[in-house]
Amino acid sequence: MRYPAVAGRFYPNDKKALMKEMESCFSHAIGPGMPGRCSNERKITAVIAPHAGYRASGMNAAHAYKEIAEDGLPEVYIIVGPDHHGIPYDAAMCSDPYITPLGECGVHSDIAKKLRKLMPDDAHSHKYEHSVEVQVPFIQFIDPGAKMIPIIMSDQSQECVKYVAEAIAEACDGHDYLIVASSDLSHYVPKSRASSEGKDVLDRVCSLDVPGMYEIIERRRITSCGFGPMAVAMSSKCSSAKLLRYSDSHDSLGGSEVVAYASVAFYK
Repeated sequence: MRYPAVAGRFYPNDKKALMKEMESCFSHAIGPGMPGRCSNERKITAVIAPHAGYRASGMNAAHAYKEIAEDGLPEVYIIVGPDHHGIPYDAAMCSDPYITPLGECGVHSDIAKKLRKLMPDDAHSHKYEHSVEVQVPFIQFIDPGAKMIPIIMSDQSQECVKYVAEAIAEACDGHDYLIVASSDLSHYVPKSRASSEGKDVLDRVCSLDVPGMYEIIERRRITSCGFGPMAVAMSSKCSSAKLLRYSDSHDSLGGSEVVAYASVAFYK
């Protein structure tokens, strides 16, 4: 079992309190409202969702999960997050179930068996990482019986993106899967700068322009922490993308130096 690393800090460590917090994320003034009727169209191939504490970014993330819930639930969620702790691999999966206050979120065993032939399977590398963990309760909230595959990327180069995207496509061949790319945007910059940087990055994300996204992040020295996972989402079998919500930590918590967040959905 992979036990929570940030429960009690990024989100409540009690089931009842966590459910209340997530309901608040959906119903908040900058949230999307509670999910409505499911169309079962399954047009979504991937989403981007932020990974800060729920009181900072949970309202933004709720937009991605409402979109999934109303589009239709996949067979498996491939959660791809950046490494914040220095794992000894370019990318690593974890085949241990994740435990949250909402219970166990199991790993899809057939896909995990295929994927571990293509990348390291190391639960210890996931032990302290929050970028995947904070997505799991949201998935459990909309899909209590969900199966997932968690992946952490330390190398966020375009070469590693290609490797991770191809590994996911090969391991998931024949399965209905959805990629959740975990990323925040600018970190601790003035609100106006965060907005300008976010627009530049998200314009390229929604144009499915991976090289362009890398170019603008490098040229403007934008402190996006999950641009590799975002590029993996952009490399899914999608033909269009839509920005669901842009916000920053000032919108939720106040303050002059902000962290910026975005939820984006990608469609077949």
